[in-house]
Amino acid sequence: MADKNTDKLADLFHDKAMFVHMGGSWGKEQEINIIKSVGIWYKKADIHDLTVNIIDNTAILLNRITLLAEVGGNEVTNPFMVTEVYIKLNGKWKLGSLSFSHLLAPPDPGTAPGPDSH
Repeated sequence: MADKNTDKLADLFHDKAMFVHMGGSWGKEQEINIIKSVGIWYKKADIHDLTVNIIDNTAILLNRITLLAEVGGNEVTNPFMVTEVYIKLNGKWKLGSLSFSHLLAPPDPGTAPGPDSH
């Protein structure tokens, strides 16, 4: 997403994928169009914690991040819990859902992941 490579993203995103941001929720086509138009430019994500749970053909990732992005021409930094849901179809992982939940406070510097976060 930081590279704005919408061709690769279009291949990764399932056609029925849903995206949730602070400004609303929408499907694959609108997400691709927003990235192409630089409505949202994900510049850098510092990952503080990462949890992966695989259930059959579904992978659920929880990422606690600090995101540097450009939104509507303004550079912003926000703490998020990002939920990604991937579905394995015909041996290939496809993103089914990406949701950004704004956190009230950024992570403490030097905070180590908990014992269940890997």
